[in-house]
Amino acid sequence: MLRLTEIKLPLDHSADALHDAILKKLGIAATDMLSFSIAKRSYDARKKNEIVFIYSLDVQLKNESSVLKELHGDRHVAISPDTTYQFVTQAPALLSSRPLVIGMGPAGLFAALTLAQMGFRPIVLERGKAVRERAKDTFGLWRHGVLNPESNVQFGEGGAGTFSDGKLHSQIKDPRHLGRKVLTEFVKAGAPEEILFVSKPHIGTFRLVSMVEKMRTAIQALGGEIRFESRVNEIEIDNGQVRGVVLGNGERIASDHVVLAIGHSARDTVEMLHRCGVYLEAKPFSIGFRIEHPQALIDQCRLGPNAGNPLLGAADYKLVHHCKNGRSVYSFCMCPGGQVVAAASEPGRVVTNGMSQYSRAERNANSGIVVDLTPEDFPGSPLAGIEFQRHWEEQAFKLGGETYAAPAQRVGDFLARKPSIKAGTVQPSYLPGVHWCDLSTALPEYAIAAIREAIPAFEKQIRGFSMYDAVLTGVETRTSSPVRIKRDESFQSINTRGLYPAGEGAGYAGGILSAAVDGIKIAEALALDICQA
Repeated sequence: MLRLTEIKLPLDHSADALHDAILKKLGIAATDMLSFSIAKRSYDARKKNEIVFIYSLDVQLKNESSVLKELHGDRHVAISPDTTYQFVTQAPALLSSRPLVIGMGPAGLFAALTLAQMGFRPIVLERGKAVRERAKDTFGLWRHGVLNPESNVQFGEGGAGTFSDGKLHSQIKDPRHLGRKVLTEFVKAGAPEEILFVSKPHIGTFRLVSMVEKMRTAIQALGGEIRFESRVNEIEIDNGQVRGVVLGNGERIASDHVVLAIGHSARDTVEMLHRCGVYLEAKPFSIGFRIEHPQALIDQCRLGPNAGNPLLGAADYKLVHHCKNGRSVYSFCMCPGGQVVAAASEPGRVVTNGMSQYSRAERNANSGIVVDLTPEDFPGSPLAGIEFQRHWEEQAFKLGGETYAAPAQRVGDFLARKPSIKAGTVQPSYLPGVHWCDLSTALPEYAIAAIREAIPAFEKQIRGFSMYDAVLTGVETRTSSPVRIKRDESFQSINTRGLYPAGEGAGYAGGILSAAVDGIKIAEALALDICQA
């Protein structure tokens, strides 16, 4: 099979255009082509009046070798890569103990699924609830301002990615095409098949809920066990080797192989690991606000006369500005046609995030506008970044009126250094509501200065970005984990054998796809270690 790349066609091309473009590119007759499929589809909107689709195609021919020889030197024609996933091993007939997976976000879910598919019958320990029960608790915060610290946007089946835009693209290096396995498993669980080829696939919360349930069922059908509301209170370590865990109810589960996929917000678990002597180190992360604009404004700026075209959907953006004070400000987790959501997991603290449904049909676009930090900004122990985050989340809670409402300000007022007292033309989407105020004390002074410089700079790329009535909502602090649970080339903790730190919480991923890929790698490493023992 041949892979053709950079096949460009107009936005309104006919159904037969791809077929004809292949024949023209390869210089063959229609009878020489057996079949073709779309490997990837993106679009180029640099010329807004002439937006084009760009395709990569896999083509099956009768005379593949002769065509390839004829087109030797054409870098847009090559042998298609083999993206089929191959399991690295299978479980031995007798297992001395079953591997444990702590956490059921993307990393834990795919670690458990891959282990189950190889016959290792993992036990999954998730501190939160099953995804539908968890959704009820999450809506309890959004609609009624009632936080359940063990079941919320951060904790529960599916992890933090369940209540997000469901983005499934990443910039990680993936020579083994593990991302393809992730997408394929999602399609098996009910995701639309287009995620296999669109350049920026996403799913949305409502679809993710049912998909996660189906993946749980698949793990159980393969002999895996899922335990909800099972918080791990202690990791048992004997002479540098994991020997098991102790749950909140006092139950001990023995195992020499533990996957640690706790997500970026399990702060109490990180503190426990620190007490147990597991090696941790501080790592960079970012903090800032959520910004909301009318989605129609973003569509018009990015797509021009093609704004609203259903083939293109809601437009997104990616922005970065390097400030005079040495900081970088960038857009984070942009959610077209979505809403700003409450993402707190600890009482007395306010955290924001963004979420979209599959349709991306809500009136506002939102993204994080965040400032980079390094461990030099929060010196001290490896846990200093956690305390730094908590401080600003507590400040947001106070500025919001101590009801889980979020502090908010119109962009024009923020730039003019005066408090806001009401909304303008842009209505904030955050639930359980916002409290209008002055955000100048919601973040460190250097972060406020950097964002004030960056917003007018972003105006040069997206006209209207600094519109007076755009809304800033605080605070965004959970861009990534503030700690790294350092691991070696075998994917185990550098000082605790049998402990496999995985995903965002361990500091080795950033988003659903990269965390899921990391979970697969962890499962493979753990399985090989068992089989080679």
